[in-house]
Amino acid sequence: MSKLNLAEVVLLLMVGVSSAQTQVPVDGVDARSNPAEFAKQLGSPDALVRQRSAEALARLAATDQLKLVEGYRLQEKNKEVRLALDWALYRMGRAEALYRVVNELDSGRQEQAIRYLSELESPDLLYPFLKRSNNAPRINTGLLKALAHIGDAQTLELIKPFRESHQPYVAEAAETAYDEIEKRLGEPAGPTTRVRPRTVEKPGDRP
Repeated sequence: MSKLNLAEVVLLLMVGVSSAQTQVPVDGVDARSNPAEFAKQLGSPDALVRQRSAEALARLAATDQLKLVEGYRLQEKNKEVRLALDWALYRMGRAEALYRVVNELDSGRQEQAIRYLSELESPDLLYPFLKRSNNAPRINTGLLKALAHIGDAQTLELIKPFRESHQPYVAEAAETAYDEIEKRLGEPAGPTTRVRPRTVEKPGDRP
């Protein structure tokens, strides 16, 4: 019986390797990638493949696949995949999908939602959400974590009050975001003799 189980595992691994070879790697997505190839993978039985395919379509902002993605979003049961599809829909022009992504900050998929929101082209898009008075603590925390990556000088003023928040973890997230944004804004403003060596040193630190 154990031999049979082992054989089955090997077979599954071989099938997985074979299918992985036919799938376009999401990390290699660029303007030359064919959105139709990723769209086909939205029907995969593997939830991770579906999620990565939706993320690839989001990166490509493949508006020609909009109707197809909307259809898959309606029938998708996996919450991680559904969130990825919402992100893809937003990138394809469905502005209302951003509300669903933000609301997922108050769920077990907070880190996934933060990762998407950290890719927004402007922090301004998150300001209306941060200004809502009825946000759950996890939503404010997630928004602040995303703003730590994309915030600018205007963001610093907006998040100042959150540094005194009594909501769980919000003040800590605000402090971290404030420090991260300040550090990022300070680097290009410093003397070039200081900035240039720092950018050169980082790759050199790793063999």
